[in-house]
Amino acid sequence: MYAPQEDTELLAGALSDEPVPPGADVLDVGTGSGALALEAARRGMRVTAVDVSWRAVCATRLNALVAGVPVRVRRGNLFDPVRDRSFDLILANPPYVPAPGDGRPPRGAARAWDAGADGRLVLDRICREAPALLRPGGVLLLVQSALSGPELTLGHLREAGLKAAVTRRRHIAFGPVLRARERWLRERGLLPPTGDKEELVVVRAELPV
Repeated sequence: MYAPQEDTELLAGALSDEPVPPGADVLDVGTGSGALALEAARRGMRVTAVDVSWRAVCATRLNALVAGVPVRVRRGNLFDPVRDRSFDLILANPPYVPAPGDGRPPRGAARAWDAGADGRLVLDRICREAPALLRPGGVLLLVQSALSGPELTLGHLREAGLKAAVTRRRHIAFGPVLRARERWLRERGLLPPTGDKEELVVVRAELPV
């Protein structure tokens, strides 16, 4: 399960900027502990949270109960549980860290951060599938690392007909995952030869009315 970190905080800040009215339908995909789902629910939005991890599903249900806010929680792979619905706002904090390996999907806790050799194993799926679930005027807010190609995310979303831009940026110190594979990332040119900061970005994409 993914515990809230700087990327969650950055996305929560972007959520606070959105003029989403109470009663709007919100999807938090890859909810983890449910931090973003609870934040939206506190503003009176009707929130559905999805995660592939049973542990995350149980944690989100418990956290919503403790917080006293209604959140509909479903277990499933990205958008599979909600393909028959549409939303005013979609929140996504997917796995985005490039990872060495043989191309097989990550297992266990690594599912929360590992995303293939280019970091886009889940990002590309979100770019393909999220637009069809947005209502006219609906917004996708997505956080990712600059290591995994924000320009590709913007390009894919614009090709799908959305107006997309990077709205927030933050540089943070390497966490345990990046420190563990720092040499591999530098050898692949994904990190510069020196430095110990990673850039996070929030992509905002809106479906025109």
